[in-house]
Amino acid sequence: MRYKINKILQEDGAESFPLTSDIKNRLNDIPVFTCRNQDDFPVDETDDMDKQTLRLIPFRGEFLKPCPGTNNYICCGYMILNIGTNCPLNCSYCILQAYFNKPSLRIFVNLEDELSKVATSIDKSPGKIFRIGTGEFTDSLALDDIHKFSDLITDFISTRKNTVIEYKTKTTEIKRLLNYKTRERVIVSWSLNSPYIATHEEHGAPSIEKRLIAAKACQDEGYITGFHFDPLITHDDWKEHYSETIDLMAKYLRPEKIIWISMGCMRFLPSLKKIILNRHPESIILNNEFVHGLDGKSRYFKPLRIEMYSFLGKLLKDWAGFDPGLYLCMESDEIWHKSLGWSPGNSEGLSNYLDNRVRLFWDTTLEKGE
Repeated sequence: MRYKINKILQEDGAESFPLTSDIKNRLNDIPVFTCRNQDDFPVDETDDMDKQTLRLIPFRGEFLKPCPGTNNYICCGYMILNIGTNCPLNCSYCILQAYFNKPSLRIFVNLEDELSKVATSIDKSPGKIFRIGTGEFTDSLALDDIHKFSDLITDFISTRKNTVIEYKTKTTEIKRLLNYKTRERVIVSWSLNSPYIATHEEHGAPSIEKRLIAAKACQDEGYITGFHFDPLITHDDWKEHYSETIDLMAKYLRPEKIIWISMGCMRFLPSLKKIILNRHPESIILNNEFVHGLDGKSRYFKPLRIEMYSFLGKLLKDWAGFDPGLYLCMESDEIWHKSLGWSPGNSEGLSNYLDNRVRLFWDTTLEKGE
């Protein structure tokens, strides 16, 4: 499906990039306005995230950056390829509501020109595996029929033996991926939750079953898949509801085609609480006790996090018949041991674990490098 766009804002400098013309031609029935910066057009008062405005922007920052983490918890060593910011979905818990003070759907039209710098960063470290994703600050595929970045990125990654790309999504926008010839070093991943949370909190997103049907189509066409249960959210009968998701995974998926499954419990910046109450007054995600974490975020108490990880981890292992690459996102060594029975020890250990998962699925020959 194409998410509704009611206007295009073309910022200064965007007009010189071919992608700007391509997008305007694809959306030729949408009015286009030229602006100097984000302040030229006020945000739609009926939608403070302004999710129906598309801004075409020449991004001036770094396109390839480490995933923001913290020294207080174990991080995975993921790299982010910035293709844009914000998302047409409207999940109540979305961190982007508080993380960015720049509204609207933003596409960085100079990505193709900047890929040479990304290539330099990758190619100067041939002995390192780069696990790169585009779904940290936006949904990887929700706007893919508009910007078609997957064309560009898939071709770019296919020439680099030490790199994998992960397209992380809540959508079913896989049509373009299924038309590509290459499947090498491409991971298509879905964010999952319980059907109850998907229905009540992930507004605008397809159902869990529809996501898994899309995942099955990708597996059937030779893609390796990943899944992310993040955030896990406690709610009435949560064990039964999350069990429903595992039952659907068993119905549609082949576990041997899964490279990893992450889990992370609900956590949020303190500033997000007011936004959730304002934008999603019917949400149930704040109906629990939270503690101030080492990273400054509000988190569930340790016993609840351990219970949720232990429960879901056992369900996933029992279904798969083996460990399908389970790992925790932004948790301590203690939580790892008490919920999964082991720990990578630190961020370097988790990075090595996930790099080895990559090696299991691809013949990744690394050259010696500094």
